[in-house]
Amino acid sequence: MLTRRALAGAALAGAAFARPTLAQAAWPAGRPIEVIVPYPPSGGIDIVARLLAKYLPQQLPGANFVVANRVGAGGQIGNEAVFNARPDGYTLGTVATLSFITKALERPVRWKTEDFTYIANVVDDPGALWVRADSPLRTIADLREAAAKQAEAVSIGTAAGTSSDDHLLLLAFEAAAGVKALHVPYNGTSLAIRDLLGGQLDVASYNVSEGLSLLREGRTRCLGQAAPQRWSAMAEVPTIREQGLDVLGGSARGFVAPPGLPAEITERLLAAFETILKDPAFLAEAERLNLPMRPLLGAAYKEAVLKEAASAKALYERSPWATNP
Repeated sequence: MLTRRALAGAALAGAAFARPTLAQAAWPAGRPIEVIVPYPPSGGIDIVARLLAKYLPQQLPGANFVVANRVGAGGQIGNEAVFNARPDGYTLGTVATLSFITKALERPVRWKTEDFTYIANVVDDPGALWVRADSPLRTIADLREAAAKQAEAVSIGTAAGTSSDDHLLLLAFEAAAGVKALHVPYNGTSLAIRDLLGGQLDVASYNVSEGLSLLREGRTRCLGQAAPQRWSAMAEVPTIREQGLDVLGGSARGFVAPPGLPAEITERLLAAFETILKDPAFLAEAERLNLPMRPLLGAAYKEAVLKEAASAKALYERSPWATNP
């Protein structure tokens, strides 16, 4: 006859087998891993997400990655979906870190920047100011002169909208040049490029990797790169600093997960990203896709984000752009 203690022990053992741990569940097998992109397809963040989704299954046998574009509110909808997902390894987010930093400064959001699980930064993509190939604007000096004629005389579209790196680049240009442009915020690079090519915009602010193809096709021109030095893929285009204005800006793009991701899953993801970011085949494809690489893993990625967050907070306290979009 079983004693009460023996029955209790049997019940506990049965419960342990009925509810396996994450390690026993053999993650990542079972269901697709969703990679949430908070912007429309074909933009810089989307390209990074789809490239890594191609290589990650090689390092995580049994994994199947699905990229989902959750668009809206300048990235807020997608970022909130990542932060509030179950921390079970089946939801990741590809993010523009400055965007989720600045949104949290402007308005209530359902995330805390410091609480994401930081996996890996992949790209650090300088911003730039672009015009259509037939634009009369040829240089930053031309843009400054045109914008100085009167307030909002020149329209400048920001591909990722208010508070994005594209917008902060516009604000930095306005401050350095002493002008005021007509800001036209967009919810994706492809939309801004559409209106730039269609003649609805005078100038667009988006990143160098997003503009290189059209530049090479001769459909657009770049007035200046907002980088400390010229990107090798656009060596013929001067920086904005070279043209007399001390203006820098860009977008770091990486992968995060919900807060509280179990250590064993985090470690497997870190190991997978570390291997991929050194893989010659991956690096060759990243170069073909015009991605300026800046690999950072785990704690180093989080440290870089929190440093950027502190700088953005100080900037916002001096000049709150949400009140002057």
